[in-house]
Amino acid sequence: MTGKLIKKMSNCNCSATSNKEEQISDKMEKERKTIREQYGRIARDESKEFEEKNIDPELQNNESPLYSEEQMKSIPKGSNLGLGSGNPIALANVQVGETVVDLGSGAGVDCFLAANKIGPKGKVIGVDMTADMISLARENALKGNYKNVEFRLGEIEHLPIADNSTDLIISNCVINLASDKNQVFKEAFRVLKPGGRIVISDIMFSKKLPEKVSMAFKGMASCVSRAVVVDEYLDIIRKAGFVNVGVINEFSVQRKEQGSKKKKLEKLNKITIISDGNKLELELTPEEVKAMDNAIISAHVKAVKPN
Repeated sequence: MTGKLIKKMSNCNCSATSNKEEQISDKMEKERKTIREQYGRIARDESKEFEEKNIDPELQNNESPLYSEEQMKSIPKGSNLGLGSGNPIALANVQVGETVVDLGSGAGVDCFLAANKIGPKGKVIGVDMTADMISLARENALKGNYKNVEFRLGEIEHLPIADNSTDLIISNCVINLASDKNQVFKEAFRVLKPGGRIVISDIMFSKKLPEKVSMAFKGMASCVSRAVVVDEYLDIIRKAGFVNVGVINEFSVQRKEQGSKKKKLEKLNKITIISDGNKLELELTPEEVKAMDNAIISAHVKAVKPN
């Protein structure tokens, strides 16, 4: 019996599987390092021309601003670095006394907006994997004298938060950067209380992109290059165990074109991809141009952890 078992085990492909898992893990860590470095530079204000270089601020919402002027006046200056794709707090129905967690909290903009709603008995926890962002957010919390906000260094795939401890999870243009989105939503499910909810803003694709564009995105670290099709995004949330999964609203986003009409027409057969300050222009066929029409969207999605 023992001999047969040993023989059977010797025929398994355990070593190959282990090597493949290590390669995937190494790739994910390299991607995280790239993102940490990119957003660390932003937090340290080393990218003075960030709004001209980075993809996030160049995505222009065609229908409404991300935040109201009133909201911006209610939080510390320097909290909003222009990295979001929406305004999850405006749609989350935040209640007094709730515990709110922000995945990828950056300089704290959405955390402070949530803190203004939950009152002194509530609590907001911002989680970010970039140490410089955590430092900046903590400085902003001190400036605003926030006693009900805490910022923790950690990865959204491995949240430094207890099980069943949270009423609401928000995130703003961050989850699409994660290599393992399945793990992110599994973690969100773990830390939410039964009946807890998520309201997420993210960049997604409304349809499959042309192969030329998809291939160009590979290896780039930006909110657009890591995005997935809406239906796939919602399926990932469902597989984590959530119910009542759906899209609250969505908007087409596009780069802001400047210059003469002639210049704009010349760009009709091109797409510009910007990531970490690097610009890549692709020549597209008329069919590919049509396929890219309204392909990139900003969407707010919601879901609930069953009781």
